[in-house]
Amino acid sequence: MPIETRHLCDFSIDFEPIQYIPTGIGVRANYVVKDGVVTGERFNGELVAGGGDWVVVGADQIARLSVRATIRADDGELVFVTNTGRIDLRDGIGERLLAGERLGPTDLYARSSPLFETGSQKYGWLNSIVTVALNGLAPEHVDYEIYEVA
Repeated sequence: MPIETRHLCDFSIDFEPIQYIPTGIGVRANYVVKDGVVTGERFNGELVAGGGDWVVVGADQIARLSVRATIRADDGELVFVTNTGRIDLRDGIGERLLAGERLGPTDLYARSSPLFETGSQKYGWLNSIVTVALNGLAPEHVDYEIYEVA
């Protein structure tokens, strides 16, 4: 059975300067949210500064995402988002990003799975859904196209 999805929302996020930290398991790249917007038919708001993505890039040139952030919906309700995923930096993709190039979801394999948590009655439906995202990247910026799995 094919998986059906419907568009949930898009994120456009700007980051503070990236912190690169070499470690024994790979290079950690810490991306702290500067600001961001959430736009969608059922859900709109902004990303609160201070959340972020704590990425580990292994020797295999695969980036492992670990996102924690807060969204303030247009009506002031708060929604927590976690996200894991992978970005394939092989075949020159990593070098293109480091050179400042902006790459969309058709230019590279960058996929993730945002999950939402809230106590808001209005947005409580977000607690029960699974999503997948197509990601586009640039230095200090990321775009998400997020789809709810039916």
